[in-house]
Amino acid sequence: MTFDDLSSARPDLAFIAHWVREGAHVLDVGCGDGVMMDYLQSDKRCSGYGLELADEQVLASTQRGVRVIQQDFENGLGMFGDNSFDTVLCLSSLQMMKHVEDLLRDIVRVGREAIVSFPNFAYWPHRVALLKGRMPVSKSLPYQWHDTPNVRCATIYDFQELAEEVGLEVIECVALAEGKTVSLLPNLRGDLAVFRLRKKQSS
Repeated sequence: MTFDDLSSARPDLAFIAHWVREGAHVLDVGCGDGVMMDYLQSDKRCSGYGLELADEQVLASTQRGVRVIQQDFENGLGMFGDNSFDTVLCLSSLQMMKHVEDLLRDIVRVGREAIVSFPNFAYWPHRVALLKGRMPVSKSLPYQWHDTPNVRCATIYDFQELAEEVGLEVIECVALAEGKTVSLLPNLRGDLAVFRLRKKQSS
């Protein structure tokens, strides 16, 4: 898979891929159909694994040549030792987790860095929907209230606060809209929040 292929299929992943260094050992938590690991392996010579629970997504990832471990990562990443990976990805999966704090601590334990993304609930169309008395439905939140897999709603500011509470250092934070960075009023105008993180160093 080329960068152009990834940009066409998932512009958000194309941006995030710039944060993963060439040749890195990567764990993709909630890898879905494996498109990100497929690109990282073929274009950036990365190695690693995807973690996924859904049978159809495991099959799709395997067909792309991605090594997948079928596991409910809600139970943690205990099979991996400390600093087993250069980068751990958790992209558009965090909002589906019941134990967010535990997972965040685990991904910065097994990885030297982590990249996390999630739908920004403070995105202005989401606010408008709530003002109209409706739950938001958008490209980043595509489900109806009754069939959504999401169990958490967060904003950029909320996550920054949580990162501080669980001892994470925010290396970089960007808001994306249609895969492009938003610099002006990011918490209002960005539909996807992306954080690059690592464990805070002991002083």
